Amino acid sequence: MLTRLEVQGFKNLLDVAIDFGPFTCIAGANGMGKSNVFDAIEFLSYLATEPLAQAAQRVRGTAGVIGGDPRDLFWDGYRQHEHRITLAAEMIVPVEVEDELGELARPTATYLRYEVTLGYGPSRAEHGSGRLHLLREDLRQVEDARAQIRFPASSAFLDSVVLDHYGGRVFLSTDRQGMQGVSINVHADGDKVEKSRSVGRAARTVLSTTITADNPTIFAARNEMRRWRRLALEPSALRTPDDETGPESLGPEGRHLPSTLYRIAHAPDWSGDPDRIYATVAGRLSDLAGVAVEALDVEFDEVRQTFTLFLQERGGLRLPARALSEGTLRFLALCVLLEDADFSGLICMEEPENGIHPGNLPAMVQLVRDLAVDPTEPPSNNNPFRQVIINTHSPGVVQLCDPSDLLLADAKLRPAPGGGAARTLSLLPFRQSWRAVSEKPTFSEADIVAYLAEPPDAQLRLPSGLMT
Repeated sequence: MLTRLEVQGFKNLLDVAIDFGPFTCIAGANGMGKSNVFDAIEFLSYLATEPLAQAAQRVRGTAGVIGGDPRDLFWDGYRQHEHRITLAAEMIVPVEVEDELGELARPTATYLRYEVTLGYGPSRAEHGSGRLHLLREDLRQVEDARAQIRFPASSAFLDSVVLDHYGGRVFLSTDRQGMQGVSINVHADGDKVEKSRSVGRAARTVLSTTITADNPTIFAARNEMRRWRRLALEPSALRTPDDETGPESLGPEGRHLPSTLYRIAHAPDWSGDPDRIYATVAGRLSDLAGVAVEALDVEFDEVRQTFTLFLQERGGLRLPARALSEGTLRFLALCVLLEDADFSGLICMEEPENGIHPGNLPAMVQLVRDLAVDPTEPPSNNNPFRQVIINTHSPGVVQLCDPSDLLLADAKLRPAPGGGAARTLSLLPFRQSWRAVSEKPTFSEADIVAYLAEPPDAQLRLPSGLMT
């Protein structure tokens, strides 16, 4: 779980610090840079598993572009000045991890702070666009962990997710060695330096090279960050049948929906009654007005060796997934994720209301909230350790959210590196919420009138007698 994100110099995030809980909604007008928050989270996730160049390529805006310029990620990246990005993430990691060799281990600490600083320099090739440099990388235990978790949570929840036996342990640290550059120290799970790596020509973070549980806390941080994903459900992907040998987990774009639901329904816990899962998903899908769901199941075609998801309406009509509307498919995918105990980590979703009738917004917002872990209970198969962050510009979504879950996106003038002023993203918490900090900017109901009031030029209005 990502509890705090600090960003300096990434796109239009010049100096942003954000506190997160299990569920967060970022609201603001188009063009503010709300999506850049998701880009920063996604970039951190890629840095935990991939080379620097590849991580930069995969972030929205440069993904899929061969030879894309890493300067796209920097604040004012094409001007002649020092380019630097600093990202910091405070996170709660699982109390037990399994590495790629199947070995189980328990980290020494579960509330950690990871910091990384990247610079930009010219390419060694004559006409290259330049490359990223690793300048600093640190991983430390957050001291007095339970007191630092600000979102409301029960003692039972905190007891189950926070190991706070020691204070201030260091797992990765950075040394500067004069003209010889920078070295990253790997500590023996919080003790003395086990090894030191020069990063003058490093192609990736040290965290991303930790693929076994020999250093369980470092591996736990890597494993947590790799589960930070952006969910962008595409109707074409959701409509696609699955073959028998394909993945059994929902992809970020929505692929493998049939095989995911089939796996959940036929898991050992449910093997005696797969119809129970199908009925549960169908029941949640029926929350959508206008969708007359009688039953839902996944059918395996022996001839084509494919799984296809079918919905049966109350009138008896049986429809394959490809015949369902875009909004219904997206809602259905989230219903399936809700039942998938194996699906954990951080989910970022942009404008989940897209394709949903306004009358169905309450069902969608409630479903998205239900995906997040309930912090009043310990995580379990019935309460997966999931976190959800959405962004929106919809007044309907804002009105349905608890004010304490809201962050208001605004553009503020700030001093820019090298002089002058720049318009940057600012995220304001509700003034009476747990996120509010004394003497820091907040928002009140007066600041979100546009989200709460009827548009002044509205052509259709309910008669006053119907509004009482």
